[in-house]
Amino acid sequence: MSIYLGVDAGGSKTHALLVDAEGNVLGTGLSGNGNHQIDRDGAARNIRAACEAALASAGFRHEDVSYAYFGLAGADREPDYVILRPMIAELGFARHAIACDTMIGMRAGTDRPYGGVIISGTGFNSAARNRHGEELQYGGYGHLFGDGFGAGSSLAVLAFRAVIREWDGRGDQTGLTPLVLKEMNYRTVEAMYTDVLDNGVPVPRDLVKCLFEAAAQGDAVAQRILEEEGTELGNAVNALIRRLNMTDDEFDVVLIGSVLMRGKGAYLQDAVAREVRRVAPKARCVRLQSDPVVGAVLSAMDAAGSRISPELDARLKSFTFPG
Repeated sequence: MSIYLGVDAGGSKTHALLVDAEGNVLGTGLSGNGNHQIDRDGAARNIRAACEAALASAGFRHEDVSYAYFGLAGADREPDYVILRPMIAELGFARHAIACDTMIGMRAGTDRPYGGVIISGTGFNSAARNRHGEELQYGGYGHLFGDGFGAGSSLAVLAFRAVIREWDGRGDQTGLTPLVLKEMNYRTVEAMYTDVLDNGVPVPRDLVKCLFEAAAQGDAVAQRILEEEGTELGNAVNALIRRLNMTDDEFDVVLIGSVLMRGKGAYLQDAVAREVRRVAPKARCVRLQSDPVVGAVLSAMDAAGSRISPELDARLKSFTFPG
């Protein structure tokens, strides 16, 4: 009997999913932070706890698992893998692999073991894997290193800046002004400007909602911001696509994160798709619809050489983690 374990270890929670070769769920496990960059020892304990809970709920042991695949937040660079390889090996799964959690998000959103992924939530990240299993990742290191485009935090700042620039005469008139004032609870731009400048009031990430709302209302400034940021998101994954020689391939670029998943209107997403098609004409942008832990299970099956039928793929992707 073939049994596969998938683990999605993030900064706030760790999910473990145990399935058989037919995609039947055998067990699940849930614990806390699994990101070693936050707390190495705590992450190790939580990943182990989630795995053991999944095994215990199904009545299996470590040696019963045919393949285990770990999608780990914080698995960004070789110094991270120096920490993570022995940490995961200590769990006792004979056949296992680890990757950044971006890769299991990609796998959860496509029916192929290769493709691209863009994550835009509070922060930003992108990654890609080609047909030969070669992987590259880009982003997540901050503005100094060229990151931040299209992320919720940077979009909020751009919305705020657009309002300030209209107010002081440097920028175009924009419908963002009343929306941002309402969101930040000010009656005038001057009062908002003074409070942020003199009193250190932070620009709330929720201003990103104002961008999507203004764009949907036809505001040219908001639309331009979203299109420019979407183009830069596409540019990020395109850099990986070119380096991995994927420009002529057919594959999916999976869009993940609150900005790309829940943003109203299509200005940002359409700009991403246009930019990706410019470099990889056969690529298709799709939104993630499944739980990322399913991508870990599918990756375990891929790594073990298992055939994944369309029916099996659909069965696994219908899974919703309890609670």
